[in-house]
Amino acid sequence: MKRLLRYIFLFRIFIRNGYSRAEFLRNHSYFAKQGNHCYFQIYNFGTEPYLLSFGDNVYIASGVKFVSHGITNFMFNYMDKTNEYKKRTGKIVLGNNVFVGSNTILLYDVEIGDNVIIGAGSLVNKNIPSNSVVAGVPCKVIGSFEEYKKKIKNSSMERKRG
Repeated sequence: MKRLLRYIFLFRIFIRNGYSRAEFLRNHSYFAKQGNHCYFQIYNFGTEPYLLSFGDNVYIASGVKFVSHGITNFMFNYMDKTNEYKKRTGKIVLGNNVFVGSNTILLYDVEIGDNVIIGAGSLVNKNIPSNSVVAGVPCKVIGSFEEYKKKIKNSSMERKRG
């Protein structure tokens, strides 16, 4: 019965659009914390959504993966014929005004500051400072949030004139 209820819950997440999905999850306290005005294009947040925190105005594009644990302990326990190795888990915390590009992977024990843009296909394996644009595998700072914001505003102004 529990499994059926889980599938029904996931189906209810799946059939919604990004804003509606985020609001549904916030109303069900699905995450450790979730702010206002979020957009989640994805519907699968991994096996430990209680380790995820989102600030206000967070946008998650398609294909993003949240990896909140590591399971190398299974391999080591088998090798050593023991249960001494424990699963590693950690929080993933996103600040306010964060955009996570398509197919990005966020690993456990990372904090993403406020006003951050993460480029598509990035691997986030360490903390990201506020007011930055990052990209790459592993990701690194490639610019500032304000510079990118101005660039986007100016490019839309040029299209209107042209």
